[in-house]
Amino acid sequence: MYYKPVIVLVGRPNVGKSTLFNRFTKSKDALVANFSGLTRDRIYGDGTFGNHEFIIIDTGGFEPSSKDQMYVKVANQTNQAILEADIVIFLVDGKDGLCSTDYDIANFLRKLSITNILLVVNKSEGKNISAMASEFHELGFGSPFLISASHGDGVGLLIESIFESKLNFIDYKNDDVLQNDNLDRKIRLSIVGQPNVGKSTLINSMLGEERLITFDSPGTTRDSINVDFGFLDRSYVLIDTAGLRRRSRVSDYIEKFSVVKTLQSIEKSNVVLLLLDANIGISDQDARIASYILESGKAIVIAINKWDSISVDSRSTVEKEFKRKLHFLSFANMHFISALRKTNIKRLLFSVNDAYDAAFAKLPTPKVTRALLNAIKQQPPPKKGIFVPKLRYAHQGGHNPPVIVIHGNCLTNIQDSYIRYLESCFRREFKLSGTPLRIEFKSSKNPYV
Repeated sequence: MYYKPVIVLVGRPNVGKSTLFNRFTKSKDALVANFSGLTRDRIYGDGTFGNHEFIIIDTGGFEPSSKDQMYVKVANQTNQAILEADIVIFLVDGKDGLCSTDYDIANFLRKLSITNILLVVNKSEGKNISAMASEFHELGFGSPFLISASHGDGVGLLIESIFESKLNFIDYKNDDVLQNDNLDRKIRLSIVGQPNVGKSTLINSMLGEERLITFDSPGTTRDSINVDFGFLDRSYVLIDTAGLRRRSRVSDYIEKFSVVKTLQSIEKSNVVLLLLDANIGISDQDARIASYILESGKAIVIAINKWDSISVDSRSTVEKEFKRKLHFLSFANMHFISALRKTNIKRLLFSVNDAYDAAFAKLPTPKVTRALLNAIKQQPPPKKGIFVPKLRYAHQGGHNPPVIVIHGNCLTNIQDSYIRYLESCFRREFKLSGTPLRIEFKSSKNPYV
């Protein structure tokens, strides 16, 4: 089974955890699940470094021995993040040296019996390496890695060491199995949503049997992580959104709605089914997960469950509200279902098929270019200043999601509104329903060609 490794950053306040987090996510605002009121708790991001991809968790400043209520809450959140992680990066400050809080954190980690702990000394630029290494040896976690999060020194060696370890995870970008996963023609489907939204009920309705699949109870014994099933002439693999690692010690601490599990299930999917509760509406967590699905490029279908519990008079208003809040997913089919009564389940699966087919659609170059020229004929690109963009031809540059590459001149001046117009034209021409569509531009170096 495949999943991105989960790396958590732990350390006392002001040792550079957020700086390292921002370096891994390559953007200060590249946050996946920064829950309201939890900035002092933990922040999830999609990390990349070189050819490696991983989920990175930034935690608040950790002071285990503090009695202050704020730090007690930080300790609880840090504890939960550690229990979700594959690797713990214990970050210390090379400029300030060891302090009592570092020893407290070291003792806390040892009590949890965590084995995959890497001691990392930040702010080590310009320091005596041997003297610094010997000082931090006292913490008892072996030879430390010396880095500078702000300048990037030593960060590459740290990541390479993590991926060279013999842990049970793989590198997504270098994995041929995942890259060619569509070859077996089984649709890898994950159902994501908050607890009690009806995921297990929907799964039982799809499978046609009462099969107990508890998605949000870590450590529960199950006979299968992936579930195979069929509908008409299509085969599916249902991805277990409860995550891949079943650790007995997690069940007592981990929160019911786990962002890490959801992100992992999205990464392993061809199509993501976002399940929402008609009675509750869209929470901040739902909106962030929907945004992450969009950024990941996965095909998506939206299902509003418990529709039978909404009065007939209110349904029109509720439907408009859902569509308004999820306007950025307007390309995705939205279904109003009742998992318990099995209403609209078939239509839901038809949309899953359409989204998968669109994500892996092959777009012939002549047809793509013809669609581009027809779009230009109906509405030419507006010029910006003295520059007039010239779009000459287009071809497909990838799939899952589909990528269309447009060649021409002065393409850097094309406005966002016109890109959205082109996207709608391509979607309409090739019936690309349920999948994100990305458009790339390549300008010729010769302005006269």
